[in-house]
Amino acid sequence: MRLTSLLLVTAVGALVAGGGAQASELRFACYQDGVECDTWGRLLKQFESENPGTTVKIDIVPYKSILESLPVQLAASQGPDLARVTDFGGLARYMLDITPYIKDASYWEDNYGPTLKWARVNGPDDKGIYNVMDQLTVTGPFVNKTLFEQANVQMPAKGATWDDWAKAATAVAKATKTPYPMAMDRSGHRFAGPAISYGAKYFDAKGNPVTVDDGFKAFADEFVKWNKDGTMAKEVWAGSGGSAYQDAAKEFINGSLVFYFSGSWQIARIGKDVGDAFDWVAAPEPCGPAACTGIPGGAGVVGFKSTKHAEEVAKVLDFMAQKDVQAKFMAATKNIPANKELQQAGVDYVNATNAEKAALKQFTNDLQGFSPIAFEFQGYKNNRAIMNSTVTRITQAIVGESTLDEALGRIDSDVKQAVAAAK
Repeated sequence: MRLTSLLLVTAVGALVAGGGAQASELRFACYQDGVECDTWGRLLKQFESENPGTTVKIDIVPYKSILESLPVQLAASQGPDLARVTDFGGLARYMLDITPYIKDASYWEDNYGPTLKWARVNGPDDKGIYNVMDQLTVTGPFVNKTLFEQANVQMPAKGATWDDWAKAATAVAKATKTPYPMAMDRSGHRFAGPAISYGAKYFDAKGNPVTVDDGFKAFADEFVKWNKDGTMAKEVWAGSGGSAYQDAAKEFINGSLVFYFSGSWQIARIGKDVGDAFDWVAAPEPCGPAACTGIPGGAGVVGFKSTKHAEEVAKVLDFMAQKDVQAKFMAATKNIPANKELQQAGVDYVNATNAEKAALKQFTNDLQGFSPIAFEFQGYKNNRAIMNSTVTRITQAIVGESTLDEALGRIDSDVKQAVAAAK
């Protein structure tokens, strides 16, 4: 009797052990600006119920950990199975191509094509599927609508040029005694959208950087003049050195700025901090001679080659990419979808204010008309060198440390040196 019981216990133990060996726990390193990781935690319960034996353990980590610790872990093949990241080009060498494990690659291409390219930097023939975006950001303008109404100035409509906005914002500021007509974040990323609108190519036919061309020069000339004559809030760019970032959100929120060029990630902050102090809107992208575009960006979830559960990781990413799942995630996090079907259908942002909903809709609509160069720029692995040099050198021209021609020459030289060093 005792022998029979012992054999039975041993058999059950073997079954349990066998079941444990087949089960997969995936580790997901996730950072969040708001409630992104918390939302994935809720939505992935559905995935787990549909895929018995696979669980996803979310480790919420600081963004600094994603930037600094994750690359070190991956280099030692000790990273998580998945992570929420922003540096697609920099981490591309470690990312898992899920194409062999998914049933419908065409769905991904049709709905995420432009953002898939951001991780496809491992050679000209790289056609892999590595990333699903869960937060698409869009650069663009915020406008104090109340000031326009008080000044009795007509707000420029869709298709208005940068020059149209400069004249209108200056007229409003003068009529209402508002300190600043316009401001742009001190960022080469923010500068790039208007530059492309003026005709900047940033790349030649072979994908090599050609930073300073006629289009880049044209917008740089306008921008420097606007900073010197008071159209732009000079303190934003001239108030810092090197490539340090500076925004003008505080000035917009306190009502001392008419037109603020920043991006969609500011929507929740502006909505919360402005409250009912004044009416504000996200305006259509201003136009240049070549385009009416900002720059896309954002965060997404990727898997890694070092995982022991490649098929399960692919299933998680495929689940995250589906339209109905994306709709729930975007509604809860107040983010713009990268999914093209969802962009066209729209998201029901149930917990957003009317102003926030309108801003999200405006940025989403603008995104569909962005220049292809804007997407290429965002995915370029050396774009940080371009952006940092732009800020440093254009500021030198604004404050009089150099002429604009000297500044532009230095940008070209900086970028060439950085690209050579990267190679």
